[in-house]
Amino acid sequence: MTRLFRDRKEAGRLLADRLKAYAGREDVLVLALPRGGVPIAFEVARELDAPLDVFLVRKLGVPGHEELAMGAIASGGLRVLNEDVVHYLRIPGEMIDIVAEDERRELERRDLLYRSGRPAPDVRERTLILIDDGIATGSTMRAAVKALRQQEPARIIVAVPVAPPSTCDELKSEADEVVCVFVPEPFDGVGRWYEDFSQTTDAEVRHLLELQERNLYAAREQAAVLSEP
Repeated sequence: MTRLFRDRKEAGRLLADRLKAYAGREDVLVLALPRGGVPIAFEVARELDAPLDVFLVRKLGVPGHEELAMGAIASGGLRVLNEDVVHYLRIPGEMIDIVAEDERRELERRDLLYRSGRPAPDVRERTLILIDDGIATGSTMRAAVKALRQQEPARIIVAVPVAPPSTCDELKSEADEVVCVFVPEPFDGVGRWYEDFSQTTDAEVRHLLELQERNLYAAREQAAVLSEP
């Protein structure tokens, strides 16, 4: 099967088409998992006329095989383990703690870098659209959903361009809605379905967050002018 998406921008536009029911709603907040999820989420937020922010989650990679997730941690200290991987590889708790501590420091670095001191958004009673550039095992996304649930949003919609069918099905038991544009089988990894899967930079993340903030400000200013008698 050939690759589906040219790049994250195209994937984001296709995903936005599947989320049009949420356009223009005051309660909607688009949250991206950095870094790769941000270009996707920017396209969705722009199409829906919704605010955009990041939700910080880090994969806990198996030492020596970092592409294999043994779990994930999210903002607020929540840790989710992939018990099948941990048990099969007999990964000791001490090793998990070491990896988790390294990733916790990276979470703190990114929080400071991306938000420049701005507080995280209040998600209570809001409809959250949680976006990444794809899902493999689902450990990272499950950590994000569980951490956000603790903040009592109204709904959580997990939305991605590509994921294996089994992972999409599993997430339906944790999110209120799951939107997957493409569910190939066999899956063979997220990058397999992009022609350009180059790494998103920290600078690009900051630029897109600031750009959508400016877009919303300009739209509100224009609406205010048009509403004047």
